Amino acid sequence: MSYRTITAEADKTIGTNANWDGIEAEAVARMRLQNRFRTGLDIARYTARIMREDMAAYDADPSNYTQSLGCWHGFIGQQKMISIKKHFGSTKGRYLYLSGWMVAALRSEFGPLPDQSMHEKTSVPALIEELYTFLRQADARELGMLFRSLDTARKNGDEMEVKRIEAAIDNHETHVVPIIADIDAGFGNAEATYLLAKKMIEAGACALQIENQVSDEKQCGHQDGKVTVPHEDFLAKIRACRYAFMELGIEDGIIVARTDSLGAGLTKQIAFSREPGDLGDQYNAFLDCDEVAIADLKSSDVVIARDGKLMKPKRLPSNLFQFRKGSGEDRVVLDCITSLQNGADLLWIETEKPHVQQIAGMVDRIREAVPNAKLVYNNSPSFNWTLNFRQQVFDAWTAEGIDVSAYDRDRLMSVDYDGTALGIEADKRIQSFQKDAAERAGIFHHLITLPTYHTAALSTDNLAKEYFGAQGMLGYVQGVQRKEIREGIACVKHQNMAGSDMGDDHKEYFAREAALKAGGEHNTMNQFAAA
Repeated sequence: MSYRTITAEADKTIGTNANWDGIEAEAVARMRLQNRFRTGLDIARYTARIMREDMAAYDADPSNYTQSLGCWHGFIGQQKMISIKKHFGSTKGRYLYLSGWMVAALRSEFGPLPDQSMHEKTSVPALIEELYTFLRQADARELGMLFRSLDTARKNGDEMEVKRIEAAIDNHETHVVPIIADIDAGFGNAEATYLLAKKMIEAGACALQIENQVSDEKQCGHQDGKVTVPHEDFLAKIRACRYAFMELGIEDGIIVARTDSLGAGLTKQIAFSREPGDLGDQYNAFLDCDEVAIADLKSSDVVIARDGKLMKPKRLPSNLFQFRKGSGEDRVVLDCITSLQNGADLLWIETEKPHVQQIAGMVDRIREAVPNAKLVYNNSPSFNWTLNFRQQVFDAWTAEGIDVSAYDRDRLMSVDYDGTALGIEADKRIQSFQKDAAERAGIFHHLITLPTYHTAALSTDNLAKEYFGAQGMLGYVQGVQRKEIREGIACVKHQNMAGSDMGDDHKEYFAREAALKAGGEHNTMNQFAAA
């Protein structure tokens, strides 16, 4: 609905209420446009549709892959989307990622925690709501600036500019984009998963990422000690998430099924099996077992039948059972096929390195059963990207017979190799990794889990070094403010970013000529008028 139409409708309503003195139709229209999304469910419904359209576009052409960065605060997410609109003109194909790791490390009331699902489960939907609050505020701010420009154009009698701005208002692209939100292993049983999923969806999440680890043994995907659950247990949680979406009217909500089986060598349970070849039997077939005789059994031993033999699964003092070494990839493939066949929409395979061919090998096998299988992939900061890709190039060149005698594979991270042919080739492969993996390995969505954790640390370190050192105030001015001004960073006008101008607009709506506004000639923000 156009700006003029909304204004006309508001004017009609106001006209039927003679005692609504001072209520202006255009102010009502502006406030409505600045508050396009009324609830988190409005957001989830809108963003789910976007994500489904993007998935279809990727199926038609893998160059249409999507991307996101993990954000641990609403302001970080807001600034990211403002920057994307500034540099690329559109938010299309760019999402937000909500990392359970960063919630644990930065948002828990217990203080910084490891990524082991020990943080309060309600902190996840709270962050989703916070992110969308800041994104909606970015919409309101941007539209408010357009409204002010419209008022100026009208005051100047510039009809062409008025029409241009009205068209910009009618075609305004929201900063609200899909969030892929980490629900970890569900924070309990399937009922707990369902309850938390509802809270996350009500906060605005259209996509929930859930993993096949044991909830009370959950580990970061890039750490050791991961313990997986039998397929039926995981499928129950996938169904719980789907029921949550359906109950809340988000029929096209997205479920991302993550498998940690590639790096997980342990299970807490032996799966229940009704008949040979069922899912439970397939899961148990991966257990590392020794053949035993009845006479050799102890009172606490657990045994299973395999190929007509009595087998004892290897059990650790922790009461966990081991999988056979080298079975990780086969378990991943079965996990992924099973998840997609039982309600999941996208896959996440947690790997130990970013290697296109390794990922592609597993995806090829999955696609034999589910041809349109596609992945969300973690371009993780836990990978040493420089070292990994230099090693990949070193190994590839060695296999091709190219002379690598000038390089020491054990010290390829050295700055000495930055300008070398090998270093340059590795950087080219890093640069094209997302494109290559989208085309060859079925990766629909590339995310980085913890980028803003690292950027905050790096930028703060640089500022502290300069400001508290010999540079003094110049450390801030030269390293931050001058760059903000020259690079057009929106928050250089931090009062505006925090809502000062919107507050002034509301004061004028409510109090008219009696409004005491903050944006007068003495506001120091005016020093950045040319920024």
